[in-house]
Amino acid sequence: MEMQTHLPEPIRPALPQAPEDASARLDAALIAAHEAGDAAGLVALYIRAADAAASEDRVDAAAFYLTHAHVFALESGHPLADRLHARLCAMGRDE
Repeated sequence: MEMQTHLPEPIRPALPQAPEDASARLDAALIAAHEAGDAAGLVALYIRAADAAASEDRVDAAAFYLTHAHVFALESGHPLADRLHARLCAMGRDE
């Protein structure tokens, strides 16, 4: 009779997620929020996308996402609408 020893699998630390994974998750969340008509969610997600783009020095992309956040904030009466407008003005994207 053969004796088998079962050793536990080595513990593998979670690897940091690749930026593409984060971007894909954000895109999927944006699509889901659009489909659900979740204006507050869209504002938050577009702000997150703008911040991510800005952190990568993608100024035009940041302005694009921030503009979307601002539009959804205006349409829904979101409390961040004025602050989003101020950020766009600071970027030279509005007056």
